[in-house]
Amino acid sequence: MLLPRACLSLAALACAVNAGADLAEAKARGALRVIVMTPRGRDEFFPVRPDPEPGFDREVLDGFAQLQRVKLQVVPAASWDALVPDLLAGKGDLIAGRFTVTESRKKLIAFTSEVFPTRNVVLTRRPHRVVRTVEELREEKVGTVKGTSLAEAVAAAGVPKPSVDETIPSGTLPDALKVGQVTAVVLGVENAISAQRVDPALQLGLFLGAPTSLAYGVRKGDVELRKALDEYIENLRRTATWSRLVVKYFGEMAPQVLKKARAE
Repeated sequence: MLLPRACLSLAALACAVNAGADLAEAKARGALRVIVMTPRGRDEFFPVRPDPEPGFDREVLDGFAQLQRVKLQVVPAASWDALVPDLLAGKGDLIAGRFTVTESRKKLIAFTSEVFPTRNVVLTRRPHRVVRTVEELREEKVGTVKGTSLAEAVAAAGVPKPSVDETIPSGTLPDALKVGQVTAVVLGVENAISAQRVDPALQLGLFLGAPTSLAYGVRKGDVELRKALDEYIENLRRTATWSRLVVKYFGEMAPQVLKKARAE
């Protein structure tokens, strides 16, 4: 079967000689380059302006960078679907910022250990109904962001294409609900929790798909960088610091909601 030209280009990049830097080269450069997609709206993981709070992922990676004695250099991506091509082209050393592990991405790049548990959830806004089944979701006007794992989840759920709005800018899905542009959106549960703290009229409904992870993406050839990140992340997850960061950015109820998302 012939592959689309874009897929062939990505596959060629993935198989090419590593054009980026592994850990030793990042240390020699004195900077760890982090490719991120910065949404227009709120972002608890890697905000455009790290003030007053730097963001969950940024705090984690700041700690890693300090340990490695390098600076953190942010490399903005033009869109979500540009993240992997930018990494494979050597524009940065890793991808961060609410980056979901998916099977399609795993074919091209490697992922670190889980940084944050996640699962997609359907979000609606009162007085609209809570969506509790896939059949109900297929009856909604569903908003998503093109090129994201969220868009993949909406497609996998069988929502008819005419009922899907992919024009919504990243970070503004809850706003689209508020103004009535769509009647339902799919978000990672961590973002849904944050959105509900800002707008209590938002309602969490059906968990969509299996539990998965947010992690950092690296090139498959960058073995030492991935190994060092894995060790750091796994050690961090065993400390109170990780729990403190979860509550800091997502609220006191976040641990309970994340546990439920894993269990159902």
